[in-house]
Amino acid sequence: MRLLFGRAGARLTTLLPGRTDVADMRRGPRRDLLAGLTVAIVALPLALGFGVSSGLGAQAGLATAVVAGALAAIFGGSNLQVSGPTGAMTVVLVPIVAQHGPSGVLTVGLMAGVILVALAVLRAGKYMQYVPAPVVEGFTLGIACVIGLQQIPNALGVPRPEGDRVLVVTWRALDEFAHRPNWTALALAVAVAAVMLIGARWRPTIPFSILAVIAATGVAQVAGLTSAKPIGDLPSGLPAPSLAFLDLGSLGTLIAPAVAVAALAALESLLSAAVADGMTVGQQHDPDRELFGQGLANIAAPLFGGVPATGAIARTAVNVRTGAGSRLAALTHAAILAAIVFAAAPLVSKIPLAALAGVLLATAIRMVEVGSLRAMAKATRSDALILVLTAVATLALDLVYAVIIGLVVAGALALRAVAEQARLEEIPLDCGDHSDEEHALLAEHIVAYRIDGPLFFAAAHRFLLELTEVAEVRVVILRMSRVTTIDATGALVLKDAVEKLARRGIVVMTSGIRPGQRQVLDSVGALELLRQRGGEFATTPEAIQGAHVYLEGAGVMRPMPARTSRSVSEETEETVG
Repeated sequence: MRLLFGRAGARLTTLLPGRTDVADMRRGPRRDLLAGLTVAIVALPLALGFGVSSGLGAQAGLATAVVAGALAAIFGGSNLQVSGPTGAMTVVLVPIVAQHGPSGVLTVGLMAGVILVALAVLRAGKYMQYVPAPVVEGFTLGIACVIGLQQIPNALGVPRPEGDRVLVVTWRALDEFAHRPNWTALALAVAVAAVMLIGARWRPTIPFSILAVIAATGVAQVAGLTSAKPIGDLPSGLPAPSLAFLDLGSLGTLIAPAVAVAALAALESLLSAAVADGMTVGQQHDPDRELFGQGLANIAAPLFGGVPATGAIARTAVNVRTGAGSRLAALTHAAILAAIVFAAAPLVSKIPLAALAGVLLATAIRMVEVGSLRAMAKATRSDALILVLTAVATLALDLVYAVIIGLVVAGALALRAVAEQARLEEIPLDCGDHSDEEHALLAEHIVAYRIDGPLFFAAAHRFLLELTEVAEVRVVILRMSRVTTIDATGALVLKDAVEKLARRGIVVMTSGIRPGQRQVLDSVGALELLRQRGGEFATTPEAIQGAHVYLEGAGVMRPMPARTSRSVSEETEETVG
C-alpha cells in the first residue's frame, strides 16, 4: 500500500508546474502581456455568448473564462493553450440543463474534473493521438453546424423554444419568427457576423468581434431598440465559492453525462494543444499534464457558478498568432476578463443577445476549413465516409456518440484494409542438392505456401478457406517467416486448418515461426499439434527435407540419406526462410 501511494505521489509531482514554466514567463513578458490582452478582447463576447447558449447565463461564461482560464494556464500541459467555455461543450450542456437543471450542470462539471485528473494520473493523454484525422474533421464540421443552429433563436429575436435537439429547436424558432418576425434582432446578428467575416479577411490582426459588439450595443442604446433584448444584469464580481449545488443523491444519474463531458474536454483540449504545437517551432505540450490542468479547472469552475471548460482552439490560435511564448499570455487573458467582470459589468449587461448570436454565427462559419474538408473527401472513400458519418452523428445525436461512431467505423475500415494485406501464396520448392527425379517426386507430393502479412481475426477465416482447398498432396509446408502478427483467432484458425488437412491425410509442416509468435500458438495448442501431425522447422529447406523423410517413411519415395535438421532453438533470426 505504501509503495502504491509512493508511486502515485511521484506521478503527481510530474504533473505540477516547475521552474521551467517560470523561466519561460520571464523571457518575453511584454509580448505575452500584449497577446493576453488581444485574446481577452476576442474571448469576451465568446465567453458571454457560450454562457448564454449553455442555458446558465452570461455570468457563467465569464466565471468559466476567468477561473478555468487561470487554472488551466498554470497547471496545463501547453504553454500556449487558452481555456474557457467553448461551443463544443455548449452543445453537450444544453440537453443536460434541460434534463437536470443548472445544478446538474455544475455537478457534472465537478465530476468531469475528477475524471480528467484520474485520466492524467493514469497517463491516458497519449492515447488521444490515435483519433483519426477524418473523425476530427467531421467532429469539427458537426460542431460548427450545431453552434450555428443554436444561435438561430437569439439571432431571430424569438424566445428559445422547448426541446433538447438542435434541429427541432431551430425549426420551432423559424416557425415562431415566421408568425412574429423581429427584423431588428436579425439585422443586428447579420451585421455583426458580416463585420467579423469581412474584417477577418481584410485585417486579420484586428479584433473585429469586440468592435462589432460595441457598435451593435451603441446602436441599440442610441436608437432605443427595445426589440433587441440585452443580456441583462450581471453581478459585479465573482460569487463566493460554494458547493451548495451538489446533491449527493443525484450523482448516480449524472455519471454518464460526466463521462461525456470529460471525454469531450479531453478530446478538444488535446486537439487544441496539438494545433498550437503545429503553429509554432519548439513547443511541445504534455498531454497528461494538460488533462491534469483541465481537470483542476473543471473542479474549480463550478464552485464559482461556471460551466465545464476545455481548451479553446480559436482563442489558442489567436494567442499563438499574436506572439505568445509562455503561459503568462493565457493568465493575462484571465486577469483582464476578471477586471471586466468587476469593473464593467453594467456596460456588458447592455449587449444585445442578437449581437452575441452574430459573433457565434461567424465563429461557426470560420471553424469550417473548406480546404481540409476537400482534402479529406478526396483522400479515400473511407476517409470521406468517416468524415460524413461523424459530422451527421454530431448533428443528429451528440458529440460523444459521434466520436464513438467515427472511431468504430474508422477502426473497422482500417482492419479491413490490414486484413486485405494478408496473402497465402504458393512458392516453388527449393530442393537443394536433390536429383531431378527426386525433385519431381517431391514437387508431386509437396506444396509450399508463404503467408504474408497479419494472421489475425479479421483475416484468419479467409486464410482457412484458402488453405483447406489445397489440391491432393501428401505434405503442405507453411512458410511463416513473413507473418507480421498473429492473435488467438489466427492461431485457432491455423490449428483448425491443420486438423482438417490431417483428416484428408495431408501433413502440415511449418518453417520460420518467429519467437514472439510462439506464445500465442502454444497457448491454443497449435504448436503442439503441428509437432504431432507434421513438424516445425527453422528454415524452409529443412522443412522440405523433413517432408522428404516423411514421404520416404511412408513408402512414397525410395530411401535416400537424410540430412540432419537443426532444432529451432539453434537457429538465429537471420536464418529464418
